[in-house]
Parts: sequence; structure tokens; C-alpha cells
Amino acid sequence: MEIVGSQASLARACGVTQPAVHRWLNGSRIKADYVMAIVEATNGAVQAHELRPDLPKVFPPPAEHDHVS
Repeated sequence: MEIVGSQASLARACGVTQPAVHRWLNGSRIKADYVMAIVEATNGAVQAHELRPDLPKVFPPPAEHDHVS
């Protein structure tokens, strides 16, 4: 919550109620419809794949870069 200021601020950015954000913070699954709003509200500090790792085809993790020694 430090990133957006408060549950109410995130709720406004996502178009949901503060109790909905409270439920998300306490383990309720975030609907895919709200994932990108959260990413935008946090200026990318929170990534889509972190919020919904169960949907890798919808929100793929960043590609790992091979490091050559």
C-alpha cells in the first residue's frame, strides 16, 4: 500500500470498493479485469504476472535473459 498511499486510493484507481482491495490483500483472488489497473496505479512497481501467476498466457512473466560468461 505504500506505493499507492492507501487501500482507498487503489480502490478508486481500479473502480472498486475499499473492502474489495482489503479482500485482495487478505488472499482473495484479483479478477483479471483489474490487474492492469493495479499495474498502472503502481506505475509498474507491481507487475501483472505477480498478481496472477496462474494466468501465464494472459500475463506472462518477463523473459529471462541468458548471461554469457
